[in-house]
Amino acid sequence: MEIRIFENKEALSRAAAKYFIDTINEKKKPVLGLATGSSPLGMYEKLIEAYQDGKVDFSNVSSYNLDEYCGIPKNHSQSYWTFMQENFFKFVNIDNNNVHIPSSSGDLQEACDKYNILLNEYEIDIQVLGIGSNGHIAFNEPGTPFGSKTHYVELKQSTREDNARYFNSIEEVPTHAITMGLANIMKAKKIILIATGANKAEAIKKMIQGEVTEDMPASILQFHPNVVILTDREAAKTIINNT
Repeated sequence: MEIRIFENKEALSRAAAKYFIDTINEKKKPVLGLATGSSPLGMYEKLIEAYQDGKVDFSNVSSYNLDEYCGIPKNHSQSYWTFMQENFFKFVNIDNNNVHIPSSSGDLQEACDKYNILLNEYEIDIQVLGIGSNGHIAFNEPGTPFGSKTHYVELKQSTREDNARYFNSIEEVPTHAITMGLANIMKAKKIILIATGANKAEAIKKMIQGEVTEDMPASILQFHPNVVILTDREAAKTIINNT
């Protein structure tokens, strides 16, 4: 596990984007694992800039998103489908037929099974992750089995509180989501985890230096052979500087 600590979000975002740019330029048909939320936003901005500057081409890229809320329509302003369109996809030349986001409509178990079939057909070359203050990755909350595959989950109160800033009130935050499982995530060839802010510091410490336990879902990354942790100094303040 490599840990890189940055002085500002600009430098961190640039570094994160470079991992993706290099992967896309090295592969004939690159497969990206993507995430929503505040953590990857700066990276998406840098990827858009790189595309506009002719440094990267998304025409042969396929993407698989980690998760999606249940209980709100696809075109809702806070759906993850809308997030990806508004913050990334509409600014680059990715083929929407190659974009995959879990469906939260209809039978949820059937939607999970279909997404697992897709994930078994392709190997993700590089996956971006954020981390929740309680150590969740994607929507794999504490207690999620390490062998889990795509499933639907009731969100912890702390997760809903973390995401309430995107809604008018916490009452509007969905209570359930569909998410890749930890086993799906661990199949990615390379994982980039982005964490910024003091509220992530304890989770980062436990993820890197703590016991590997299902009570801290992100701790499973200690078993992955190719993980890069990108943090700012606030998020890294409780760990030893290994850079």
